[in-house]
Amino acid sequence: MKAKKKNPRILIVTPEITYLPEGMGNMSNKLQAKAGGLADVSASLVSALFRQGADIHVALPHYRRMFHVDVGRLISSELRVYTGNLSNNRIHLAEDRIFYYRDSVYSNYDTDSVLTALAFEREVINNIIPLVQPDLIHCNDWMTGLVPAFARRLGIPCLFTVHNIHTKLVSMAAIEDRGIDAAEFWKYLFFERQPYNYEESRSNNRVDQLASGIFAAHYINTVSPTFLQEVVDNRHSFIPADIQREIANKAAAGCAVGILNAPDESYQPESDGDLEVKYGPADHYEAKRSNKTAFQLKTGLRVDPDAPLFFWPSRLDPIQKGCQLLTDILYKLTHDFPNLQIAIVANGSFQKYFRQIVALHSLYDQVSVCDFDEGLSHLGFAASDFMLMPSLFEPCGLPQMASQLYGSLPVVHDTGGLHDTVEMIDVAANRGNGFVFKDYDAPALYWAVGEAMKFAALPKAVKEPQIARVMEEAKGRFNHDVTASKYIEIYEKMLQRPLVG
Repeated sequence: MKAKKKNPRILIVTPEITYLPEGMGNMSNKLQAKAGGLADVSASLVSALFRQGADIHVALPHYRRMFHVDVGRLISSELRVYTGNLSNNRIHLAEDRIFYYRDSVYSNYDTDSVLTALAFEREVINNIIPLVQPDLIHCNDWMTGLVPAFARRLGIPCLFTVHNIHTKLVSMAAIEDRGIDAAEFWKYLFFERQPYNYEESRSNNRVDQLASGIFAAHYINTVSPTFLQEVVDNRHSFIPADIQREIANKAAAGCAVGILNAPDESYQPESDGDLEVKYGPADHYEAKRSNKTAFQLKTGLRVDPDAPLFFWPSRLDPIQKGCQLLTDILYKLTHDFPNLQIAIVANGSFQKYFRQIVALHSLYDQVSVCDFDEGLSHLGFAASDFMLMPSLFEPCGLPQMASQLYGSLPVVHDTGGLHDTVEMIDVAANRGNGFVFKDYDAPALYWAVGEAMKFAALPKAVKEPQIARVMEEAKGRFNHDVTASKYIEIYEKMLQRPLVG
């Protein structure tokens, strides 16, 4: 009798995750540790792969406090269920005291972040990989940057996903002091300078963790195709030269691809519990008006369901997100378009400047500035007509996708993932989904807002089918199964065999 074909075993290594599906392992509903979009992407990918029947395993740090787990209070039978084993558990927790009492995934202290990463990598290299014996390893960001070198030493294909251009430098001596035998795979690491030999580089030639992950991995991906091309073309001065070159080298070798993320599955207006009225493409018009009224009451804006509402959901970071472009034209927008409203539900260094402008010109009923709140943000997507995202650069971006699901048309700068997901709307041709400006400056943003206001002035009979179309198209494009299918394509290419047999 012919044996059933074994599915290749995939190990996803990630420092953060939003949720894990039931059936993945013991206490999977407790394992939530999120700092940003990486957590959502990891959760969506794992869930989609698990649904499709892949032999998927996950390695992540054991954040006991964030997971709300008190091992000391578990009786022996509960502890056996909690720890589990490979036959019934696909979740592998890296154990170290440095994880147990943390309140957040990342620290503001560089030394602490490096020590946390090294403890995670040590456990993955020394314990989890030998236990799981994966056919392929998928690593994410600099906190897993040593693992691809170890995987290459073992001959295990490794995919490395670059979510953000952040890295840390650390010596081999420090790596080995934390229990990782770097001498086994040091030739696959990326150093600040060309190493002469192991001994001379051990203490005085630091390892770049992100560059090492890119250099050693068999295949890499960024989280949007256009951002990958921008890096290859060296269009962003903030990207370190070594990292830019390594990504370009991988692309030149045909071993790099861009894969768009997808919004968290909670961003569904048909089922979103934070909305005043749930809705879909077919009945969005009146529902969005009701949600707008509820949002205006909560944020102090003038209650007017006919007022064109622009929503800012991204952190107020002037280095990346372009919030200074909006402050430059905020008063002019409110003066030139008296019925326009702007709602900011976000934290960040620029929040104080928005508040100062609102106070100076008494714009309280026209501009609202609120601290970030998950529920209020969801309501903001449902209430708004337009979403503002004038980023200088964007490795992927998720708000511009989520906004389309809710029928809020994005106003974006033409860069990175925004370029890949937003096209200038053309009512006559019945295509497009937002408003795109090319030049990164305040006048260009003002122009794009003006184009959005022209759309807002169109008759209901013209706008309503366009927004319904955008919502329907977004549901088909921006979902976890689509994202997972792209990763499966890479896995199968690397393995040269189907992922599910």
